Amino acid sequence: MKFSEQKIQKVKEIIARFPEGKHKSALIPVLHIAQEENGGWLSVEAMDHVAELLQIKPIEVYEVATFYSMYNLKPVGKFLFEVCQTGPCMLNGSDQIIDHIKQKLGIKAGETTGDGMFTLKTVECLGACGYAPMMQMGKFYKEHLTIDKVDKIIAECRSNAERNN
Repeated sequence: MKFSEQKIQKVKEIIARFPEGKHKSALIPVLHIAQEENGGWLSVEAMDHVAELLQIKPIEVYEVATFYSMYNLKPVGKFLFEVCQTGPCMLNGSDQIIDHIKQKLGIKAGETTGDGMFTLKTVECLGACGYAPMMQMGKFYKEHLTIDKVDKIIAECRSNAERNN
């Protein structure tokens, strides 16, 4: 695994923000870059490359990557549905939303559809409790979810994928 020259420059900029000998402080943003460069997930090779760049032990990278749900440790679909399953979302129906997505897409949490289009991931609080139930799709939050809204999101994703092919 190697980063593009543009991403290497970005990594150097991030590292430069921290005092000498504190390269580990750049770990979280550099993991984001690695995930982006590796097709949306962190392979062992990608994490090892991050450790090498930051001059830290690979286990230090693995500890962080496995702790945070924002990192994917296996390949994910083109559309990643990260549905909050914390208390406020559950009280407002996230369990039903998760069950509906499972049924509609024929997958379980942590799985990807056979066509590689959708991955369902359940996550802890995404910090939008007032908009429950909600999910994150990439950089966007989808809030006040209902079964109808989920069906429209899935249809829109499929439509966008067809247009871009």
